[in-house]
Amino acid sequence: MQIHQLKIKSRKPKRRIGRGGKKGTYSGRGVKGQKSRSGANINPIFEGGRSTLIEHLPKLRGFKSIHPQNQIIGLDKINKIFDEGAVVSPQALREKRIIRKIKVPVKILGNGEITKKITFEKCLVSKSAKEKIEKAGGIVKN
Repeated sequence: MQIHQLKIKSRKPKRRIGRGGKKGTYSGRGVKGQKSRSGANINPIFEGGRSTLIEHLPKLRGFKSIHPQNQIIGLDKINKIFDEGAVVSPQALREKRIIRKIKVPVKILGNGEITKKITFEKCLVSKSAKEKIEKAGGIVKN
């Protein structure tokens, strides 16, 4: 026997559900109720009359600035950590784990004293810090 010699058994016609003509069933909608009606779509936030989750949460006031705040470091900390003739840059500060992110600007403030000749690169420097650095023989490059 080969495939073309097989007898085709009678096929049951496909039921076109929900197309009228007494074909029966509820077309997957169940029986009665709001969801069974045509054009029925309920707001996904609606919870049957009780207060929604969104109504329970507090309103968030204000906004978050997209401009990052500078990472602030004092001269006294740099004086302790870096040696004479060192170059202080965001990469060097990240390697010593003084700052968290390289992309966020670094600002050097004039807290404390500096006694070593240190070069500062790619850092924002306050006026008082710049005076102290230059007095100690250091250089500020930007």
